[in-house]
Amino acid sequence: MPIDGKLLEILCCPVSKTPLTLLLPQRLEKLNQAIRAGAVKYVGGGAVTEELGEALITEDHKVIYPVRDGIPILLEEKGIGTTQLQDF
Repeated sequence: MPIDGKLLEILCCPVSKTPLTLLLPQRLEKLNQAIRAGAVKYVGGGAVTEELGEALITEDHKVIYPVRDGIPILLEEKGIGTTQLQDF
């Protein structure tokens, strides 16, 4: 279930307050490849074990937030820092 466009207009990162946009499909696939390889951790330290069907990324491209069943998971500890991803 895709995230509602009106909701997307008002969402921002809970930490930096940077606006969020949808993660593009090619970047989402790169992220999922890294997740399958066991190379991705949440900001809170736990390993990301489930691939993402949809995600949001901060406008400055520093943090990714998962979207589950059309609901953005905007918790600081569930953010995924992009510096851990190669060629992202």
